[in-house]
Formats: sequence, C-alpha cells, structure tokens
Amino acid sequence: MNANAATAHTATTTFQPVLTRHAEAETCADPSSVMTLLGEADGAAGFTSYRSTFAAGAVGAPAHFHTRASELFFVISGSLQVLLGDEIKVLNAGDFLAVPPHTPHAFAAAPGHEADVLFVFTPGMGRFDYLRLLGRVLRGEADVKEIAESGERFDNHYVDSPVWRAALEAAKAQAEQARSAR
Repeated sequence: MNANAATAHTATTTFQPVLTRHAEAETCADPSSVMTLLGEADGAAGFTSYRSTFAAGAVGAPAHFHTRASELFFVISGSLQVLLGDEIKVLNAGDFLAVPPHTPHAFAAAPGHEADVLFVFTPGMGRFDYLRLLGRVLRGEADVKEIAESGERFDNHYVDSPVWRAALEAAKAQAEQARSAR
C-alpha cells in the first residue's frame, strides 16, 4: 500500500478491526431461535452483525422499519420468509437481501423450514443491547413496554402489516395441517 492509500484508509476508518471467535461469541436464545452476536462498531462507518438460527415455524421480527440503518440479510441455510414493503418473499440458502431505510419489513423461518441467517446493520448503533433486551423480555425479566420505548435509540419503528399478519396466519394453519396429517 502506498503512503497516499494508507493515509486515505486511515482517514476513513472510524473503528478498530473486530474479530469474534465462534467459541467466544455471546449468544441470546429464546425457545425458537438462537442469536450469535458477532460484532459491532458504532458510527457512520460502523455496523452491527449477528447470526440467527430459527427453528421451523419460528417468527423473527414483527413488521418494522429503520430510519437510519440499512439491514442486510444473507441466508446461510434453510429458507426465510420476509415481508418487504407489501410483498412476501422467500429467501433460500445463498440469497442476499438489502433493505434500505424506511422500508417496512419482517421475517420468520419459511413455513416448514429452518433458517440460518447472517444479519448486518449499517451504520452501527449498539444494537446488541436491543437483542439482549428482547431476551430479557422473553424471560420475563423486563417489560415489553421497554421495547416500544427503545424505538428511537435502536432505530426500530414497528408498523401494522395486514400482509404480514396474513402470511403468519397461513404459515400457522399450514403447520397445524401438517401436524394433524401425521
């Protein structure tokens, strides 16, 4: 690297390299998914990254949007059902999706499938605290109101989506039908 390139690189980098070893990564779990917190760096050039594994039928996030962050999805294995605006898409292993700010979205394991997904948010804004809050709420250690109250801090703005509600109801009916057929 020449001196000019090194100077330009130093001027645009606002955080130190982040290395998280698999064996040392913090995890947050609920009955239907496990989130492995990979790394985050605050600031305009920063990011938040985690990996979620969803059991078949697991719901990830309700309909919401971000005003400052883009959310990136990469499906490592399985299938993920995603609300994107007013459309439902299914992402399969190897598929990538970038959701820009102000775009309503939601996600769940696709009906009848598990999903292993890498998530990246940019810019970073300390979102690991939000994931930890979700775990505390699920365990009854925090009130669900704290999630709504944290909307601005974590750039999560929940919306109602009849399309998403219908997709979740259809997935639930499909799962019940499959169970009764056994």
